[in-house]
Amino acid sequence: MLIPARLDHTQVRQIQEMAIRAFQSVECSDWRGWDFLMDPVTGHFYLNEVNTLPGFTAISMYPKLWAATGIEYPVLIDRLIQLALERHADKKRNQYSKD
Repeated sequence: MLIPARLDHTQVRQIQEMAIRAFQSVECSDWRGWDFLMDPVTGHFYLNEVNTLPGFTAISMYPKLWAATGIEYPVLIDRLIQLALERHADKKRNQYSKD
């Protein structure tokens, strides 16, 4: 596992844009893990899958990737809890009816 991946700025931006489009196209919320594959011959990227519940153990890639950006496990957990509380509060503010 190479963190960060050996990608240039253009490749990183391309994957970020693909992830954003995929996130929006399936109306995701909260956190997800996105797996991409790269064709070693053409350099084209492909979205392989979305992980709705990425691995979250000490050896899982999801927390390791965040750690590589400077966000350590306890901070990540706190942020995810905060996002869940915000989402819950937002749902409570919205009222739905069958009418």
